[in-house]
Amino acid sequence: MSEAGDATVDRAHALDAVLLGGPRTLTLRDLAERSGLDLEQVRLYWRTLGLPHPDADEVAFTCRDGEALERLARLLHEDHLGSRTMISLTRALGHTSDRLALWQVEALVEDMATRRDLDDPAARRAVLDELADLAPVLETQLLHAYRRHLAAIASRYSVEFAAGQDVGGDPAALPLARAVGFADMVSFTRRTAGLGSTDLSDFVQRFETAARDVVTQCGGRVVKTIGDAVLFVADDVRTGAKVALELARVLGGDLDVERERGAGGLAEGARGVTPVRVGVVWGRVLSRFGDVFGPSVNVAARLTDIADPSTVLTDPATARLLVDTPGLLLEPLPARELEGIGTLAPVRVRTA
Repeated sequence: MSEAGDATVDRAHALDAVLLGGPRTLTLRDLAERSGLDLEQVRLYWRTLGLPHPDADEVAFTCRDGEALERLARLLHEDHLGSRTMISLTRALGHTSDRLALWQVEALVEDMATRRDLDDPAARRAVLDELADLAPVLETQLLHAYRRHLAAIASRYSVEFAAGQDVGGDPAALPLARAVGFADMVSFTRRTAGLGSTDLSDFVQRFETAARDVVTQCGGRVVKTIGDAVLFVADDVRTGAKVALELARVLGGDLDVERERGAGGLAEGARGVTPVRVGVVWGRVLSRFGDVFGPSVNVAARLTDIADPSTVLTDPATARLLVDTPGLLLEPLPARELEGIGTLAPVRVRTA
C-alpha cells in the first residue's frame, strides 16, 4: 500500500475510535453477557441495524456498544417491549441512519471537491480529516431534528383525538384518514441522459428540495422520494389538493433556462426543475415502516400514469369532497383503465 493509502487507513482508524467512543475491546459474547441477552438476540440486533456482525469471539465492539445493548435489554425486560417491536424499532434506526450518514458524507465530499477543486479521492481524504470535528455538530442537529419531529407527530395525534377522528367502529378499516398524493417527474430518463455525476446530483437534489419545500409550506408531509417521484400526505382533503396543485405549478418549465438564471429561493431556484404529473386521493391508509399503504395510495400512483404534465388528477370520491372548495375547478374526464385498479373516471383539479 502507498504512503498516502497508509495515511488514509490511519486516519480512518483514529476516526473510528473517536466516533465509537473508545477502542474495540469486546466480543459478541461479551455484549450478550453484559446485557443479559442471549447471543442470538445480540446477533439479531446487529443485523437489524444493517451492520456486519463478526464471529462471536472476535474483538470488534466498544463499551458504547455494550451500553446501547444494555439500554435495549431494559426496554425488553422492564417495560415489556415485545421482541417484534424491538426488531422494528432497530430496523428503522438502521435503515434511516445508514441512509442519513451516507447522504451527509457524500454531500461533504461534493462540497470539498467543489470548494477546494479536488478530485474525488482527495475530497474523500479531506472529509476523513475533518469528520471528527463535524460529527458532534451533525449529531446535535440530528437529535434536535428528531425531537422536533416526535413533537410534531404528538401534536398531530392530539389534534386528531380532539376532532374525534376514528374508523367508526369498523375493525377492518385502515386507521388513518389522509390525503395521499404522488408527483411523478416527466421524462426523467431523457432529461438526465448524459449528465455527469455533478449535474445529475444537482438535478435530483433540486427536485427533492423543491418538492419537499412545496409540500411542507402547503401543510403536507413528504413520506418518501423515489428518485423521480415524491409521495406525500396531508391531514385533510383540501390541504392535499393545495399541495398537489402547488407541486404542479412550481415544478414546471425548462431546467436549462432556470440553471442559467441561477439557484435562489423557492420561487427562483426551485421553479422550473421539471414538469410533474400529480395524483391525489382521499382515503384511509396504514402507516408503517415510515411509509403508507392502502388502496388510495395505489390509486394516486396510477393517476400519475395518465395525467398530463403539470396537471393534477383525482378520483370521483375525492372530487365530491372538494366540490365546494373556493378557488378550485373540477373537470370530469372520460373513464380510463388503470393498471391493477380497473376502470375509473378521473377528475382534473384546477385553480379557478
